[in-house]
Amino acid sequence: MKIIMMGTGPFAVPTFEALLSDGHEIPLLVTRPPVQSKGKQPPPNPMREVAQSRAIPVFDPPSVNSPEVVAELQAVGADLLVVCDYGQILAPAALETARWGGINLHGSLLPKYRGAAPVQWCVYQGDLESGVSVIHMTPRLDGGPILVQRRLLVAPDETAGELEQRLSRLGVDAVREALTMLAHWDGKSTLGMVQDPTQVSKAPRLAKSQGQIDWQQAAQQIRNQIRAFQPWPGSFILWQRGAEQPLRLIVLAAQVVSADEIALDGNIAAAAPGTVVRADKSCLWVQTGDGVLALNRVQPAGKRDMDIAEFLRGYSPRPGQRF
Repeated sequence: MKIIMMGTGPFAVPTFEALLSDGHEIPLLVTRPPVQSKGKQPPPNPMREVAQSRAIPVFDPPSVNSPEVVAELQAVGADLLVVCDYGQILAPAALETARWGGINLHGSLLPKYRGAAPVQWCVYQGDLESGVSVIHMTPRLDGGPILVQRRLLVAPDETAGELEQRLSRLGVDAVREALTMLAHWDGKSTLGMVQDPTQVSKAPRLAKSQGQIDWQQAAQQIRNQIRAFQPWPGSFILWQRGAEQPLRLIVLAAQVVSADEIALDGNIAAAAPGTVVRADKSCLWVQTGDGVLALNRVQPAGKRDMDIAEFLRGYSPRPGQRF
């Protein structure tokens, strides 16, 4: 099959490599242009790196929907566009440049979590199950009929970054199955399952400012956030240290303290959310809006990450101080 691959981020890499290994003709990778930042190198583009290693031409237009870009895509004469982790929404004219239009590999069980950050919002909401969907694309964001879905369980301590890696690998066979369906499609009959509009939920792109922990939230919700916002934007707190400057801490791992554990510690009393309620050689507990959270791994500003025992030896927070 003659395929134009469209992708930018690491989620698309396993599918791109699998399509190449399967012998499909991929004459072109379409990817996002490098982000220019004064004095800084542009962030890595793993899809570009794969294409260059295979001598596949790379096309990175600012807008994939501009008339001149659509004309170039049309000239390729592709059977299909395979889109994954690309970063632009394709207009009807762009979708029509391939004989069968486009398919998109999305990191959720659609119609749940439509948008740019489906894996992060899945973990943030505490879902026990996730998966991937391959849709036959329409101009509506993530709204096309579902061709294939694959499911997996979310591990209790799994971060969004770890889950995303597993989902990217899960997507390979889902895309292969979708290609088989298209190869046997007559181009006219109904293809795939229409999404239920009553089950749609959104997964908008995250902002760096969303990483600050709100201690008014429940302990379980904060723990979900810490898992969901790794590796980006991260979850952070500001340690109020009296006359000293507040210290910014990235929280990398935490656990909800059980009611039984709290009951065994006779010194724990109700406190305002964000208050340190226990700090000893290997234990740092913080009151939340509902329950107590144990911080297990943190990274002070400008330092490396460390387990909580090492942090306590170097920084010595005390009960009653605020985060």
